Amino acid sequence: MDFKPFQPPKRTLMGPGPSDVSERVLHAMARPTIGHLDPAFIGMMDEVKQLLQYAFQTKNELTLPISAPGSAGMESCFVNLVERGDKVIVCQNGVFGGRMKENVERIGGTAVMVEDDWGKPVDPNKLEQALKDHPDAKVVAFVHAETSTGAQSDAETLVKLAHKHDCLTIVDAVTSLGGTALKVDEWDIDAIYSGTQKCLSAPPGLSPVSFNERAAEAIRNRKTKVQSWFLDMNLVMGYWGAGAKRAYHHTAPINSLYALHESLLILKEEGLENSWARHQQNHLALKAGLEAMGLGFVVDEAHRLPQLNAVYIPDGVDDAAVRNKLLQDYNLEIGAGLGVLAGKVWRLGLMGHACSAENVSYCLNSLDEVLTGMGAPIQSGVAVDTANKVIAA
Repeated sequence: MDFKPFQPPKRTLMGPGPSDVSERVLHAMARPTIGHLDPAFIGMMDEVKQLLQYAFQTKNELTLPISAPGSAGMESCFVNLVERGDKVIVCQNGVFGGRMKENVERIGGTAVMVEDDWGKPVDPNKLEQALKDHPDAKVVAFVHAETSTGAQSDAETLVKLAHKHDCLTIVDAVTSLGGTALKVDEWDIDAIYSGTQKCLSAPPGLSPVSFNERAAEAIRNRKTKVQSWFLDMNLVMGYWGAGAKRAYHHTAPINSLYALHESLLILKEEGLENSWARHQQNHLALKAGLEAMGLGFVVDEAHRLPQLNAVYIPDGVDDAAVRNKLLQDYNLEIGAGLGVLAGKVWRLGLMGHACSAENVSYCLNSLDEVLTGMGAPIQSGVAVDTANKVIAA
């Protein structure tokens, strides 16, 4: 077989992630590779930490990117804070609460499940009852922005409840970081993790995490070794700690960290609050166009993520056929439903660099043309004009 350099097609990524990566970030990734203990690289690492502290809105010293995707960020929080026999209250309202449960059980802990319907936020009353029923619980874990449904839970309230009952908190912010309000210090979150491929619009492969002093103290005072050598924060901080002298832990993904540094610079230049506002404004335009077309949302407006829009598929429409045609004919990627929503919904992402008025119009026009061509029961030809009125307002 005659192998040639791979040339990926140019896509518009409006699914649940990864999101579009800007030329500026791609160019940063192509800069010369240097050593992972090079003084110049260590200087950049310090800047990455500071920029992540800004993105998370925290002063936590233990803030860094794990050298693996968001799932490793999740695992790093659990393996460092949970020991065999610990009881953890896990709130589940979608796919990723289920993955938290898996982490607890694989460590040897006991997961007490607080379950809400998919598309609904975590119910604080249910959590409070679980905390009363299980006074020996050590940790409360929940997803701030549930990627499988587009539902956002009230992180500040859930954290307060956990602390009222002397529990640490682990929070999934994979989809929220950079796209919607997230205030780690103000909300007193103990441990939090995210991913680079959503609203930060960096390539997949890194997982920003942050632990406050309460969590760091719990890690230092463990009875047993952290289950994972690679994710043991006591060891990782020997490499990511303050100052120029670093202990070798692993060979960091150097060029990916260039890309993350650049994407965080872009976020800082725009301003965090401006980024949140941009995501909300473009969501309102997309929402107006989709509703004019006749598509309904899974999540009530009060709890809906602007950057992840889950809409019901019209009756009689083939989910995969629509997504395949959008990809093949329009180079546009949207996401399928997961779990109980598989085949019932589409997930349309408006994340980071992909969150633009141009992409809103392109997505609506493409979806309109495909659905109309398939004879779907929608209102044709009105979505883009309706969205444009919102954009122009």
